[in-house]
Amino acid sequence: MQSLQAEVSRLREDLQMRDQLVQQLSQELFRLVKGKSDFTPTPQVPPEYVEQMRSLREQLQGVEEQVQFYQEEIAKRDRDRETLEQSVAELTERSRMLEQVVQELPEIYRQKFAERIEPVKEKVEMLQRENRRLHAELQSVSYRLAVRTRRRSGRLELPSLSDAPGASVSLPTFGNA
Repeated sequence: MQSLQAEVSRLREDLQMRDQLVQQLSQELFRLVKGKSDFTPTPQVPPEYVEQMRSLREQLQGVEEQVQFYQEEIAKRDRDRETLEQSVAELTERSRMLEQVVQELPEIYRQKFAERIEPVKEKVEMLQRENRRLHAELQSVSYRLAVRTRRRSGRLELPSLSDAPGASVSLPTFGNA
């Protein structure tokens, strides 16, 4: 962007210099032909002046073409600069929006996680309740079976939960449940 601005500045300086040259040439031509209604050389004009005027006309035409070229270049660069400024503004706005989204993401993820974990927590609580109920039921059944067995044999025997002699099954603990 700075190189474009430097180039535009340089072109403007060139244009000002050429404008000054055109102004000087115009004044010189006006001074040479003031008072004459037609600008055609007459045979009384010395040939070196005619040649000098033709040379000046050619220079003037060249300078005018250059001025026009530089004006078109300046206009083109101005349009390019405006387009670039608009692009920068749009990208800055988009960057700001993306930055805002990135800042909001942690909170969004927390909310989504909380929404998704809630059914899992409910399921775990339900399973823990069911587990406690089943554990209580197992203890009740074990106790009733022991009481029944005692009545038959006269002594209290607790049922063994092992499949093989000497092996015991440990019941899961539920910690603070």
